[in-house]
Amino acid sequence: MKKLLLILLCVVVFASLAMAQVTYAPGTTGGIGRTAPVDKLGAHNNGGRGCAGCHAPHSGGQGGGGNAATGAAAFSDVNSGNDALWGQDLTPLYGYVLNMGDSGKFVATLPAASAFAVADEEIRGIMMCLSCHDGNIAKGAMMTNASWEQSKGLLPAVYGTRAIPTLLGADGTTAGNYNNDHPVGQMATLGALNVASRFTVTTCGTSPSTYACLTTADAAYLEFMGNYAAPQLIPGRASFIVIPAGATTATTAYVVCTTCHTPHSMYTFSAGNTPGTKVAGATSGVFPSYFFINAPYNPGAAPAVNQASSATQFCRQCHFTGAGGSNEGSGIHGVTTQF
Repeated sequence: MKKLLLILLCVVVFASLAMAQVTYAPGTTGGIGRTAPVDKLGAHNNGGRGCAGCHAPHSGGQGGGGNAATGAAAFSDVNSGNDALWGQDLTPLYGYVLNMGDSGKFVATLPAASAFAVADEEIRGIMMCLSCHDGNIAKGAMMTNASWEQSKGLLPAVYGTRAIPTLLGADGTTAGNYNNDHPVGQMATLGALNVASRFTVTTCGTSPSTYACLTTADAAYLEFMGNYAAPQLIPGRASFIVIPAGATTATTAYVVCTTCHTPHSMYTFSAGNTPGTKVAGATSGVFPSYFFINAPYNPGAAPAVNQASSATQFCRQCHFTGAGGSNEGSGIHGVTTQF
């Protein structure tokens, strides 16, 4: 009898451990909490090269064997590897002008080679991304221009069969067209969205240098954070949104690619105990996400009538007011989030 009880106890323990594992099931709504785990790097495993597909641990791009996409044996980026050990070719992107969104009215001019600086937000947050994801002038290696998650059958059923491009400057429209891409850079600001007044710029960190970040005391935005979160704006440390040096208001705070995306986790977001990452008030937990979005983002969430999808709520962090804004910013209360 004791032996039978011990066996039953072991079964219960092992079952609970299995339920606690975060996994990703191909083709299922929600993605996590099921079977068939996928490595969190997903597409950024780079066909097996892993971290070295982007970060060259020795000699920058010269140590990476050149560009597999173009066949070039070497390139002339004098700053290669000098920031984040980045091993892709930034040369074509120095000084490049991006005309983004709404007939290109949001213009971002990328830094020149002579303006290179370690931890520059536009270099780390835009140029490094486009060194693989441009496809027009910057030919990143190992890119197929189709969503890896889609090709592996990992997206929710709400997605169709048309291939989702992964190259922004070569997406099947006019070469170099960025008009159909979300603006990034110094014109893509919270001020342009008329939401800046809800935030206060404050000093919130000192390592490796003094950080400015955002806080809020706005009642409507705090209600929104209780229903979703604000991981892109208020992480409680150096914000993922860029706050220019010396800024005293949030008006000039602007987005870069890495405001929304993380290159290091394809399909999950881990909630923490800092203000912006307390998802729906929770102090911890792992939530489904897609497309390397660094927040809860599940287009297959299937919300009830009194809920919003986490995919919608994600956008409302910045697009908080106006016709397409949040429930809370429109005076609608009690709409929670389906993750």
